[in-house]
Amino acid sequence: MNEQYAIGIDGGGTNLRVIVVRPDLTVVGRADAGTANPNVIGHDTSAALLQQTIRKAVTHAGLEFDQIDAVGIGVAGAPREFASEWLRQAVLGILPESLIVPSSDHEIALVGALGKREGVLILAGTGSVGYGINAAGESALVGGWGYLLGDEGSGYSLGMEALRALMKEWDGRLPETSLTEPILTAIGAQDIWGIVTWLYGDVVRTPEIAKLSPIVLEHAIKGDQVAQKIVERGVEGLAEHVETIKRRLGMDKSEIAFAGGLLTSDNLLSRTLCQRLGLSDIPQPRYTPVIGAALLALQRLKQRA
Repeated sequence: MNEQYAIGIDGGGTNLRVIVVRPDLTVVGRADAGTANPNVIGHDTSAALLQQTIRKAVTHAGLEFDQIDAVGIGVAGAPREFASEWLRQAVLGILPESLIVPSSDHEIALVGALGKREGVLILAGTGSVGYGINAAGESALVGGWGYLLGDEGSGYSLGMEALRALMKEWDGRLPETSLTEPILTAIGAQDIWGIVTWLYGDVVRTPEIAKLSPIVLEHAIKGDQVAQKIVERGVEGLAEHVETIKRRLGMDKSEIAFAGGLLTSDNLLSRTLCQRLGLSDIPQPRYTPVIGAALLALQRLKQRA
């Protein structure tokens, strides 16, 4: 019997990662590229980039295309619910004989973190989202609506709340906060009016606003009450994601995974969320999302056998 090979594809918001694995998850080939998000670069360009990177990974593994048995794929901006056929066709264009398992970037992150397709994932980085799968295979997605409609507890949310707090402090609606000077320095503003000019210019400031979150966390630890309230609201927002998922899926107990820079690092937000959810420590992922994509492919291959 010929040895089986599967491909895992993680098309995150910033980078595209493709690996070729054996059933024991030994990586025999890999290739990386920039973002494959079709909402950013267009569907045709995204499909071409996926195929190009797959080709490089298979070549790196020293294999032929017809030796790839299954492909698991999750791409930011292409959720399985709405883009499964596009994902399938993009991969079939280069691997016409392979079993294609369309997924989403949050699903492969969950499967990678927990090593199985069951549990709850809460992610907080620049943005935030919650995702869960119960024992029956039913799934629920909570949040992920972007910086204008959601992203509670995210780096952007903490940073934007800090900017709003500075305006309220200036008005006299909030007590004095130690956030003022470090935030003005971080964005290169001379005074409170500089914030307005900086924020309402032609450049979208979402990533830069998210980078203000470490200042909020630092000053919350130092005892700044305004910063502490911002962190508390962030924790409640993220905890609400988890509780909503568990309620929608009828999950009394579930394994919880953390993802995203804000939650996988040891800081006041991640530690407080652990306490809020009854976790003894910050959950550490078992595998990476790209391995999660490969696991989905291998599991489906096993079910088909």
